[in-house]
Amino acid sequence: MEVYVDCAHRAEEVGALPVEELVCFVLAAEEVPAAAEVSVSFVTDEEIARLNEEYRGKSGPTDVLSFECDGVDDDFFFGMGAEVGVDADDGVPFELGDVIIAPDVARRQTEQFGTTFESEVTLLLVHGLLHLCGYDHIADTEAEEMEARERELLGLWADCGHEEVRHVRDDTIRVRGEH
Repeated sequence: MEVYVDCAHRAEEVGALPVEELVCFVLAAEEVPAAAEVSVSFVTDEEIARLNEEYRGKSGPTDVLSFECDGVDDDFFFGMGAEVGVDADDGVPFELGDVIIAPDVARRQTEQFGTTFESEVTLLLVHGLLHLCGYDHIADTEAEEMEARERELLGLWADCGHEEVRHVRDDTIRVRGEH
């Protein structure tokens, strides 16, 4: 699994978080092939607002955006012979996609939702990765499924020693419909 992390904004604060470890944890739980590639970028409010406008037609900054490349439901995924924990024979990477997070929005949401910066970024990263894995929250049933999976993954992450996120799983999961 290749994880590319770009801390273009708030590098010191974001760099202290176990971003790559969390990405690998979530993608393994979602049984994404070991040949997968994912990028995670932390950008300014201005940059995420630009992307939000360009790709979603919505003005202003949002907290997280996901851009899927090779979808988990695509023929490419199944045709490449990749299995969980096994690299593709031909060396072709499975480009799952990109998650873009606005740490300034995350920081503001800590006050709004009573979370910490680490737990808020963790939730946003899990949320963004689940989008790359095919989850969505347009319909209520989809939102319920996605929220349940977020709670489960955050609980498992907390059980692995990341207690900081335990209260997020129980109290503040919310699919806001703005991503």
